[in-house]
Amino acid sequence: MRILEAAQAGEVELFTSRALLAELSRILARAKFAKQIAVSGISREELFLGYTELATALAPEPIAPVIRADPADDHVLACALAARAHAIVSGDRHLLALATFRDIPILRPADALLRLTTSS
Repeated sequence: MRILEAAQAGEVELFTSRALLAELSRILARAKFAKQIAVSGISREELFLGYTELATALAPEPIAPVIRADPADDHVLACALAARAHAIVSGDRHLLALATFRDIPILRPADALLRLTTSS
């Protein structure tokens, strides 16, 4: 939630795509996130819509395969390239295993929050 608050405050810029929004919708529906979302006081739908309003949607060009174990993750990398992102924030183990992609660091959400906190 803090990353969304930072985006609302203009501290960070968020980028996404249609494919990534579809994946986010599926992820937010997972049972393991239900309690965290309930504690936030907003619904899954409100969280999703709030994100879509904050994020700039791109239509990235496909890239050469990078993550053979999960080719769908390549779309995250393509979106980051199209956005000229300063970081990729993800909990996905395949992305995190890369650590960086074309000089773009790949961070866990907690690490991204730490960077936000220390740069403020």
